[in-house]
Order: sequence, then C-alpha cells, then structure tokens
Amino acid sequence: MAALLNVVVLAGGDTAEREVSLDSGRAVTWALSQRGHRVTPIDPAETLLAEYSWGDVDVVFLALHGPFGEDGQIQAILDRIRVPYTGSGAAASRLAFSKSASKECFFTQGIPTPSYVLIHQSDSPVQLCNHAESIGFPLVVKPDSQGSSIGVSIVRSLVELTAAVELCFRYDAHGLIESAIEGTEWTVGLLDDRILPALQIETDREYFDFNAKYESETTRYLFEFDVGREVVKDIESVAQRACAVLGTQGLARVDLRLDQENRPWVLEVNTIPGLTDHSLVPKSAARLGISFGELCERALRSCLSASVPQPSVAEPSVGQPQTQ
Repeated sequence: MAALLNVVVLAGGDTAEREVSLDSGRAVTWALSQRGHRVTPIDPAETLLAEYSWGDVDVVFLALHGPFGEDGQIQAILDRIRVPYTGSGAAASRLAFSKSASKECFFTQGIPTPSYVLIHQSDSPVQLCNHAESIGFPLVVKPDSQGSSIGVSIVRSLVELTAAVELCFRYDAHGLIESAIEGTEWTVGLLDDRILPALQIETDREYFDFNAKYESETTRYLFEFDVGREVVKDIESVAQRACAVLGTQGLARVDLRLDQENRPWVLEVNTIPGLTDHSLVPKSAARLGISFGELCERALRSCLSASVPQPSVAEPSVGQPQTQ
C-alpha cells in the first residue's frame, strides 16, 4: 500500500475563478481525505503563504485556477522552497496560460490552432476594427490570460465588436481576436503521457461558456460520436502533441474545436483543469474506470515520482500573488 501523505490543497485565491477553484479544492480535499491522507486546505486569499510552515508538507495539490495558480507564480514559489506540487512546472504553466504565447508555439510546431491577432486595451477603435476585418467574421474575442471562458464573446459583425472588446479588457489588458471555428466542441484530458478518452460537448448555448460549464443541467457530454474512430484518434493525437510542445506534466486538459471537415483545432491547454462535479477530466477518467479519488491519487504520485525542480534566481520569494 502506498504511504499516506501530508497534503496541502491550495484553492480559492483572489481571481474571477475563485468559486470554481474553491469547488475543485473541496472535491480534492474530500477525495484524498477518504483515501487516508492528512489533508489541509489553504486559500491564498486568506492565508499568508510566507507565514505557513511547509516543513512537514509532503506535497501540494494545486487547485488554483486563473492567475497565480496557472500562470507559473505559485509553481515558482514552491520550486524555490522545494515542495513538490501537482501539475506542470513554472515555465510550462506560464506558457500555457498565455493563449498568444502557446499559439505561437503551436504555429511553430505545425499544430493546428485558429489564426489570431493580439490586441491591447490601448488600441484605438479603428485599430480594433481593422484587426477584426483582417481575421474575418465570425470571430472570437477573449482575454489572453484567463480561464473558464470568462470574458469570451463570439462576434458575428462589427456592430458586436465594441461590447466584446470591453468585456475582454475587464479581465486582461491583452486579448485575442481569433478566427471562430464553426463545428463541434471537444476536450481531451491527459495524465502525463496517458491520453484519457476524448469527450464531445453539446450545449444549448452559443458556445461552451461559463454557464454551460458550471451551472447548466442541460449540457451534454458524449463518448459515443457521429464521427469515425480515425477522427477521434486525430483529435487525441493533436491534443497530446499540444501538451508535449508546451511541456505539461501531470493532469492537463486540451480544448479543441472540430470543424465541418472533421479537422481538429487546438484552442488552449489547461494546466490545472477543473475538478468539480461538472468537470471534464474526471468524466473522461471515469470512462476508463478511474474513480475521482484514484485520479487525485495518481496526480499526487505523478509529481512525487518526478525529479525535484531546481530553483531559479529569477523566481519570486514566498508570498502572495504578484500584481498582474
């Protein structure tokens, strides 16, 4: 039997994804406690990490969604104090959390991802209109660094652009105007190199937005598809390549669109996927007979079996989230 561990679950934080993160943290805390581990949940918005005693902590389970959790900040801090943690390292986390940076990696490596233009809140209305027209309609406006579809809009004409851009810039100074892929919504979870079954998502809403993800009871999750097995294998292969290019570790989730010609397009890679009762990676794991508790256990063991990361002189000291 594997040794029982002293685990800290980090969840919450002061971001737009706080409530989702707290839900993930509660689910992980319960699951690992049921398996006999000593589990301590900590919310960085309420506990000064610099004052916490890390000496007897075996491992940190990261359930922090959004800035500070997925952008490499907390990973760099834990690297510096040499505390193992679940998921990807600081560099891969920073890369994946920026949609524009990760897309540039995808372009370089031939991984299909929608074309885009990077925008900034200082851009003039004329510049924004020109960018939109260069991409063409329909298009998507989204924050560069944000999750859970927060701040995302589908824009089908110039009339809708201003409101979409204003929403985007509530959450990030940088955003993307991205070509919209008309087709179906897919996601693929990974645990290190193991691909979990691809999952197709159907929603009554215009796209898989925050409501469809966390609130709607009508969102459908499908493991039986109209497309052939070769198409599904292509989706899974592209997802695996996207994670490999970014250097992710542990649990990750790749969100994709399948166009009308059955070609997959990578939208983004999530290095700390949701772990709530609505979340996608647990659904895919369950398809293989992996319970939620076992999935969390495997995430723990994965990071403990990896080599201990070496600190960098550029890493921040232990503390609270840096100002974005």
